[in-house]
Amino acid sequence: MRPRVEEVRIQGLGVIDEAVLELSPGFTVVTGETGAGKTMVVTGLGLLFGGRADPARVRPGSERALVEGTLVVDPAGRVAQQVLDVGGEIEDGELIISRSVSSEGRSRAWLGGRTVPVGTLTYLADDLVAVHGQMDQQRLLQPGRQRAALDRYAGDDLVKPLRAYEQAFKRHRQVGDLLAELTTQARERAQEADRLRFGLDEIEKAQPKPGEDAELKEEAERLAHADSLRTAATTAHTALLGDPVAGDAVQDAVSLVGQARSAVEAVRAYDPLLAGLADRLAEAGYLVSDVATELAGYAESVEADPARLSVVQERRSLLTGLARKYGDDVLGWAATAAARLADLDNDDERIEELTREHDELTARLTELAGELTAIRTAAAERFGVAVTAELTALAMPHARVVVEITQTPDFGPSGVDEVELRMAPHPSAPPLPLTKGASGGELSRVMLAIEVVFAGADPVPTFVFDEVDAGVGGKAAVEIGRRLAKLARTAQVIVVTHLPQVAAFADQHLVVEKASDGSVVRSGVVALDGEERARELSRMLAGLEDSELGRAHAEELLSIAARDKAVK
Repeated sequence: MRPRVEEVRIQGLGVIDEAVLELSPGFTVVTGETGAGKTMVVTGLGLLFGGRADPARVRPGSERALVEGTLVVDPAGRVAQQVLDVGGEIEDGELIISRSVSSEGRSRAWLGGRTVPVGTLTYLADDLVAVHGQMDQQRLLQPGRQRAALDRYAGDDLVKPLRAYEQAFKRHRQVGDLLAELTTQARERAQEADRLRFGLDEIEKAQPKPGEDAELKEEAERLAHADSLRTAATTAHTALLGDPVAGDAVQDAVSLVGQARSAVEAVRAYDPLLAGLADRLAEAGYLVSDVATELAGYAESVEADPARLSVVQERRSLLTGLARKYGDDVLGWAATAAARLADLDNDDERIEELTREHDELTARLTELAGELTAIRTAAAERFGVAVTAELTALAMPHARVVVEITQTPDFGPSGVDEVELRMAPHPSAPPLPLTKGASGGELSRVMLAIEVVFAGADPVPTFVFDEVDAGVGGKAAVEIGRRLAKLARTAQVIVVTHLPQVAAFADQHLVVEKASDGSVVRSGVVALDGEERARELSRMLAGLEDSELGRAHAEELLSIAARDKAVK
C-alpha cells in the first residue's frame, strides 16, 4: 500500500480562517477566485512536510497558524518505521502530522502524537511528497539545481559511484589542507619546534624528579630552624629522662612514672582494677623512656648547615622557575612537548607521505569523475528524449529539450560536471537555456513535462503542483489536464489551477470560497460534485456561474475528460 494524504485541516493561514480538505487517492484539483487563498493550500501542505515557517502567513488576528494532516500509510512500511523510530504512533494505518507557526515566528511540529524537530518532517517528506510550486520552477532554472535534478533522474546507477566520489573528495580536500599547512606554515612550525626544543633542553638539564619540590621544602624548613629544633629536642629529653647532677634529686618524667608504678605494684594483689592500672603505668614508663632516647638521638643529628641550605634553596628556585614557565606538571609538559616535537621533526617524511596520498586520490577522483560523467551523459540523453516526448503530448510537437553537460577544470563536491537544461522550440533553432529558449506559456509546459518525467523516476506517492499551468490555454491546457490525469493513475496528484481545462480531468474538485463582511475576508474549502462542479467550471470559463454558454462548454469539458480517462 502506497502512502497518501487523506485529509488536511488548515487554521489561521493567510485568508483561510478554517478549512478541511478531504483528498482523493487520484487527481484532486483546487480552484477558486483570485485572492481566495488557493495558494495557501499548497503553503499548508508545504508546512506539513517541513517547509519554511513564515510568520507573515499567519492570519491577522490569529495567534498562530495550524496545519494538521492525516495520512494513510502501510503499518509495515518504511514511513511507519521512521515514525516509530522517533517515538510516534500509527493507529489503524493512519498517521497524524501537525505543524504550527506562531505570529512571532515560533514553529512546532508533531509526528504521530510526538513532538519532533521540524527537520524530521523534512526528512520524512522524501518518502511521502514532492511539492512543485512556482518558486520550485524558478529554483530548477538555476544551474546549480539542474545537476541535482539530473542526478535524481539517473537513479540507482549513480548512487554508488557518487558516494565513492564524495568520500574520496572529502579525503582529497583534507590531505590538501594538511599539505598546505605543512608547506605554507613551515616557518611557524620551525619556530614552534625551536621553542619546544629549548624547553626540553632546559628541563633535561634540571632533571626534576616526581615529588622533589615537596621533599626539598621539608629539608629547607629543617635546615633553616636547626637550632630551634635541637633546643626543643634537648629540653624535651631532659624533661622526660633528666640529666642529673651528682647529689641533686631526680624529678624527670621517667622517674616520676617509676615512683607511681612502684606505689601501686606493692598492693596490686588486693584489687584486679589496680593491677590493670599498674600494667598501664609500666607501658607508659617504657614509652616515655623510648621517646626520651629518640629525642636524644634526634638532638645529636640536627646540625646547622648553611651551605646545604643554600643548595636546597637554589634547587627550589630552579624548580619554581620551571613550573612558572611550563606549568605545575613540568614532567607532563615535557612528555607532551616531546611528542609534538617528534611530529614537527617528521614534517619532511609526512609531506612525502601526504603528497603520495594526494596524487593517488587525484587519480582516483579523475577515474570516478569520468564514471559520473558517463552515467550523467547517458541519463541526460534519456531525460531529453523523455521530456521531448512529453512536450509533444503537451501540444509542442516541434520542441526539443537537451541536457548539456560540460566539465570544469577543478574537482567539485559532486564531480566536475556542470549541467544545463536547454530547449529548441523548433528543429532549425539552436538549443538555448530555458530562460531564453521558451516563452512564458512554453516554459510552463516545459516545466510540467520535466516534473512529469521526474515523477516517473521518483518513488514519492504524492505530487503537489501549484499553478504549473500558468500562461497556458486552449488545447495545451487540455493536454496538461490529460498528463496530470495520467500521472494520477499511479500516484496521488493535488493541483492548484485557474484553468477549467485542467480542472475537468480531476477525480475530485475542491473550491476555495471567500466571504467578506466588508472588513474581514474568510476562506473555506468546499468539495464540488455534479451541478456544482459544472457551475465552477462555467465561472472559470466565462466569469459567470450561470452563463448558459459557459455551462454548455463546462459540461462538454467534463464529458471529454471522462471519456479520455476511461481509455486506459
